[in-house]
Amino acid sequence: MDIEQQALTLPQTVSDRQMYNVTFKFEQQGLEPVTIENVQPGYSILEVALDNNIELHHNCGMVCACSTCHIYLEKGDEFMPEISDREENFIDRAKNPRINSRLGCQCVLAAGSGKVELVVPDQSLIHGE
Repeated sequence: MDIEQQALTLPQTVSDRQMYNVTFKFEQQGLEPVTIENVQPGYSILEVALDNNIELHHNCGMVCACSTCHIYLEKGDEFMPEISDREENFIDRAKNPRINSRLGCQCVLAAGSGKVELVVPDQSLIHGE
């Protein structure tokens, strides 16, 4: 086996294999979709948004005690923890909840990699931080 073939067969590092691409789409007029690449597992969708200057309200400080970080998860629910009863209760209080509604603070990326797509409700209609 020559050096080029050898390089191709070396195992990838954990960081190379366990990364996500997260695409944020927006209901708010005039905002184009944003894709954040190479997101590591262990971060919540809310943290990814805030770390990348994407507006997503979060009045309770990311402790699942409000519904202001409400999102619509379109793709990638298999990478998130199951929805809890507590999260469901707060989603019921969100504006325009849907079957794919989640709270951004509770959508923590599991170990692995993949593509996540979500829609951020119009933040101009939500009062909060």
